[in-house]
Amino acid sequence: MRRGISLFDFAMSGCEIVVVTGFGPFRQFFVNLSWEAAQFVLHLGVATGSTGIILEQTGKNLGYRDRDVRGFCPESHSCVEGGPEKLDSLINMRTVCKELNQAGVDVHYSRDAGRYLCDFAYYCSLYHGERRAALVHLPTSGCLASADRLVPLLRTLLRTLLAQLENLLPHVRE
Repeated sequence: MRRGISLFDFAMSGCEIVVVTGFGPFRQFFVNLSWEAAQFVLHLGVATGSTGIILEQTGKNLGYRDRDVRGFCPESHSCVEGGPEKLDSLINMRTVCKELNQAGVDVHYSRDAGRYLCDFAYYCSLYHGERRAALVHLPTSGCLASADRLVPLLRTLLRTLLAQLENLLPHVRE
């Protein structure tokens, strides 16, 4: 039985954070619609030196060697011991990238999320969430490196990701 947070969103303004949760079956509700509606995770990270948004397709399981801010690094240097070497999101990030580029948004496609915290969290979400996850790296420089510019673009991006996921889900469940 899966429970808990299955989607978290980005800061909508300087102080608001949206957290969407879904819960498993209980009492007479054998299928909990809240879980069905919230089965998607969006991770946001930063890409040092980037001037555009980077859409990550793949999470990697192996090769984690850098310690986090608290000094932690998994002894196995992996996200999930025995898990697949890599996992791709169900969302076709290349297609999302093309759509957004056509709309004039500076977006890039990537298959290497960097083997650090973002990649680790992304792989774990892909692994435990049936590949219903996305990782978006945000720029640290250039004209997009401000909340005023990023928030509207992220709203558009989120709508695009959810639309693609919605189109995929009937096929995934068959």
